Amino acid sequence: MSGWVVVAGLGPGHQAMITPEVSAALAGATDVVGYIPYVRRIAPRKGLVRHESDNRVELDRARHALDMALAGRRVVLISSGDPGVFAMASALFEAVETGPLPWRDLDIRVLPGVTAMLAAAARAGAPLGHDFCAINLSDNLKPWQVIARRLRLAVEADFAMALYNPRSTSRPEGFGRALEILRETCEAKRIVIFARAVSTPDEALRVVTLAEARPEMADMRTVVLIGSSATRVIPRKGAPFVYTPRSVRP
Repeated sequence: MSGWVVVAGLGPGHQAMITPEVSAALAGATDVVGYIPYVRRIAPRKGLVRHESDNRVELDRARHALDMALAGRRVVLISSGDPGVFAMASALFEAVETGPLPWRDLDIRVLPGVTAMLAAAARAGAPLGHDFCAINLSDNLKPWQVIARRLRLAVEADFAMALYNPRSTSRPEGFGRALEILRETCEAKRIVIFARAVSTPDEALRVVTLAEARPEMADMRTVVLIGSSATRVIPRKGAPFVYTPRSVRP
């Protein structure tokens, strides 16, 4: 049987958020390749080899998957969330573009998943209900000056924003710098949602204003949603509803 590579998203955490299409690909795979905690979400079974690797070897991981597919293996390259949102799909195609020509003729498919910003937005209500953007705050693959410029331009365009990878132990200062930029350019009452580990037992959702937001409210399991100037809060008992209206008024 000819080999193939499927790049699949496992969703934000709960098994129920893995799509049937991804489940079918996993059922037909001979090999699963991915970051250690994601691979361990896949139950072992006879005939399946699980290949775990560190989080900073994305290109090596992609090349390994492509080599196995070329040898006739059926490989699922996994990410959390959606593989096309700051995840493995882009790394795979970087490898294909610069790698051996036979890789280009492989059966390669990308299967979507529920990404963190959409799961978080659904928990809060509809904060991404109008135009929005997603920005990765990690400066591992781009300079901080690019991140800062994109934050300022997103505020100028009045997008709601989803901020990924806000604060790690190796670079805890990045999210604090992002908050400083937002406070320079946004009103203090702008709505900020800290959504941690959505759909897992560790899930926590916190809705605050920009004035109240603190760097320590986020970690690498948190996606931070920043409302636009139009984003509204509906108070009620328990967590409020947060939404951004569909229309823009002059």
